[in-house]
Amino acid sequence: MIVDRSFWEEISYKIRRKRTFETKDIVERLYVITPSQIRITDHPIDRPITAFNPSMKIFGDTVKIYARVTLGYYTYASSVVEFELPFQDLLEKKKRDFEAKLILIPSNKYDFWGVEDPRVYEIEGTLYATYCGRTVSYFNPQGKTERTLPVTAIFKDGEWKKIAVFRMQEELRSFVIGDKNAFIVKAKEPLLFHRIHMLNDKFYLSVCKIPEGFFELEDFEEVIIGDNVTVLEENEFESKLGWATPPIKINHEFLTLIHGVDKEKGVYRVFAVLMNEEGIFTAVTPFYIMEPKEIYEVYGDRPYVVFPCGADVKEGYLYISYGGADSVIGIGRINLETLLDILYENRID
Repeated sequence: MIVDRSFWEEISYKIRRKRTFETKDIVERLYVITPSQIRITDHPIDRPITAFNPSMKIFGDTVKIYARVTLGYYTYASSVVEFELPFQDLLEKKKRDFEAKLILIPSNKYDFWGVEDPRVYEIEGTLYATYCGRTVSYFNPQGKTERTLPVTAIFKDGEWKKIAVFRMQEELRSFVIGDKNAFIVKAKEPLLFHRIHMLNDKFYLSVCKIPEGFFELEDFEEVIIGDNVTVLEENEFESKLGWATPPIKINHEFLTLIHGVDKEKGVYRVFAVLMNEEGIFTAVTPFYIMEPKEIYEVYGDRPYVVFPCGADVKEGYLYISYGGADSVIGIGRINLETLLDILYENRID
């Protein structure tokens, strides 16, 4: 990975010049899941208050959903449940109920106040999940830094096991309000994609190398990250950007979605990028490809939000799972050829 800041500034500048403040929504909405359809089988409070911001993976004829749920509003402490949706039911938009199991719950000082917005992805045949941990400092008025941190778990021997929390070098931690929207990509070298919020109240869409030995971890450890580069800055019409879905390998490139929040109303919208095996952007959609338009995306606990966390490819479509207005689970799809045509026409020179 290139760590020359001037190189990334040039790439960022080229992408920003291509992007405009318009939307051509090409996402076909397929399915909505409300909290009332979910029954949690391993907790006495068996109906969540909210269920949103899900990740997903397609295994043959089954879609596995990994959703963020809350059981109350007092602290909004979240956990992650897993349940299955038959792929045919998704295509037929067949409404049904789901039995879900808690798979990731608060359990240490790095996620004490909540396990949020999981990204589930596969590396060399093994499933990983990276989520936003609300740390023990989240509600502490004296603790203004490291309120959120990325935590990674691995699916091993039939269960999810937390193996790492990612932290900046000690001399920089006092400047970090939070770190989220994270996932790992094993491209030419293993990289952590994450979004840092600093004390200057700016947000940095970042990538960094993962130290050697990460994939051999057996027990939970702090993993110290450095040499972060800001790979893309927000446009003048946006207040911040965030990584949305873990990348999907398309030929020799990676396809991923990014969300942008507009300055005027705080609406969450989505655009797409391609990257090469070094994590360098190679193409971008010049417009947003998704924005809130359905009632469950426009109105909810947090109005005007579409927040993708999961993506997978099947039969010529990119399927995405997303949160609608912080209240429901949505699943949509994009014709892959249509999306790639837009990207190929907007290569970064």
